[in-house]
Amino acid sequence: MSIKNNIAKYRQNLPAGVTLIAVSKTQPIERILEAYEAGHRVFGENKAQELQLKYETLPKDIQWHMIGHLQTNKVKYIAPFVQLIHSVDSLKLLLEINKQAQKVSRVIPCLLQLHIAEEETKFGFSQEEVTNLINSEDFKQLSNIKISGLMGMATFTDNQDQVRKEFRTLKIFFDSLKNISLPSTVSMEELSMGMSGDYEIALEEGSTMIRIGTAIFGERNNY
Repeated sequence: MSIKNNIAKYRQNLPAGVTLIAVSKTQPIERILEAYEAGHRVFGENKAQELQLKYETLPKDIQWHMIGHLQTNKVKYIAPFVQLIHSVDSLKLLLEINKQAQKVSRVIPCLLQLHIAEEETKFGFSQEEVTNLINSEDFKQLSNIKISGLMGMATFTDNQDQVRKEFRTLKIFFDSLKNISLPSTVSMEELSMGMSGDYEIALEEGSTMIRIGTAIFGERNNY
C-alpha cells in the first residue's frame, strides 16, 4: 500500500468532523511530500527542533501539530507557526507557551493532556489538576493561549476493554467540562485520542482527532 492509498483509506472511513493527523516524526521530507501531494495537510511531530526544520523546508499551507512531550526550553522553536500543541501537561509549560506566543503576537491553541493510562511513563494532568488549573488566578492571566480541548494516550496493551475504559473516562470528563461555565480562554472542542493501534476504539468513544503514523507511513525510521 502506498502512502496515498493509506491516506485515502482513512479519509473514506473517518466520521464527519474527525481530523486525521498524519504523524510524520522521523519520516524524511520526501515521504511527507508524498502525503502532501495526496492532498493531506495536517501533520504531527513530537520533537520541536525536527518540527521547526520540517516547517522551514515544506510547503507553508501545512498545519503542524506538536503531539509529543514538550520541554519548556523548546517552545520558542515552534511558537511562530504551530497550529495546535496537544501535549500541555503542566502550568509551567503553559506559562512558557503564553510568553513565547506574546513575543510573536499569536494566540496558540493547546490541548490539556490527561494521564489516563495505567503506565507510569505517560505524562499528563489528573482530572482534579485540570479543574484546579483552569480556575486558578495564574491561568486567568494567560491571554496568548487558548485551550481547545483535551488529549490522552491509552495504556499500550492488547486488552481492548481497558483501552476503551480509559478513553471513555476521558470523554466523560471532556463532556463534564463542556457543561460547566469555563473561562473565556477555554472551550471543549477537540478530543485528541487514538493512534494506529487503538484509533477505532477512540472513534467509538468520541475522539475528534486521531494521530496515525505507522499505518500511513509504514514502520518508523529510528534515528
